[in-house]
Amino acid sequence: MSTVTTISNLTLSQKDFNRFRKLAYDYCGLAIEEGKEGLVASRLTKIMRSLNIGSFSEYYEYVINDKSSDALVTMIDHLTTNYTNFFREPKHFEFLSSTIFPALANRSEYTIWSAACATGEEPYSLAFAAHEHYGNSGPTVKLLATDISTKVLARAQDGTYNEKCFQQVPMEVLRKYLQRGVGPAAGNYRVKQFIREAISFRRLNLIRQFESFVESYPLILCRNAMIYFDIPTQQELVNRFYEHLEPGGYFFVGHAESLNNLKHRFEYVQPAVYKKPGSLRSR
Repeated sequence: MSTVTTISNLTLSQKDFNRFRKLAYDYCGLAIEEGKEGLVASRLTKIMRSLNIGSFSEYYEYVINDKSSDALVTMIDHLTTNYTNFFREPKHFEFLSSTIFPALANRSEYTIWSAACATGEEPYSLAFAAHEHYGNSGPTVKLLATDISTKVLARAQDGTYNEKCFQQVPMEVLRKYLQRGVGPAAGNYRVKQFIREAISFRRLNLIRQFESFVESYPLILCRNAMIYFDIPTQQELVNRFYEHLEPGGYFFVGHAESLNNLKHRFEYVQPAVYKKPGSLRSR
C-alpha cells in the first residue's frame, strides 16, 4: 500500500520518494533508506519554498530537466549533513604528529587529500597542524580538498567562520593562522592567506572515476562520508582510494566508520586508521 508523508501542506508520495532515492543514488551513490520519507520531505520542502514550487512531482521534473545539474547538486546538498568542526577526532591529529609528519619530514613537499572536505574545517585543521609540527623549516605541505557540493566549497574557499567554531582551538593557533574580523565582520575569523593558498579546493563526485587524479598521496582522509553509501559503493570507493595512496600511505575514515564489512587490502593500524602495505619514502 502506498504511504504518504505531509509536510506543510506538501505531500510526498511513495512514488516520488522512490524517484528521489534513485536520483540521489544514481548521481552520487547516496543511499536513502526506507523510512526516511519525513526527512526527505522536510529538507526538500525548504528548496521548493524558495523556488515557489508547489508539489514534489513538479520539483522532481525541475531537477531532472536542469541541464546544468545545479538543481541536482542543491538537492544532494540538502539531503546530506555537512557537519564538521576544527580538529575533529583528535586522535587522528595525534597520529599525524606522532607518526605521519615525522615519516615525511625529509621530503621537500607533499600533498594530503581531504576527500570530503565539506565547509573546509578539515583541510584547514590539517594545514594548521602541519605548520605547528614543521614550523618554517620542514617540507611544503599542500592540501587537495574535494567535495560534491559547490555551496560548501564556496564557503570553504572563503575561509571565514564564526568565532563559535573555534571554541576547541588553542588561542596560540588562532593568533598564528586566523584574522579576527572587525566592524561588520566582528565575531568572525578568517583563515590567513598563506594557509588558504596551500589548499586547492575542487568539486568532485566521489563515485565517478578519478580520471584527472594522477598523483599518489601519503595520506587520504574520507571521514564521515561513507556512511551515506551502501556496501557496494563503499567497496568500490575504498578500492579506488587504495590505488591513489603511496606504498605505506595512510587512509583515515570517521570514528563511526570502519572497513570491517568490506574486502580490502589495507592493514589495520588503529580505530579509523588504515595503511597501504609498504613504507613511505622518506624523500
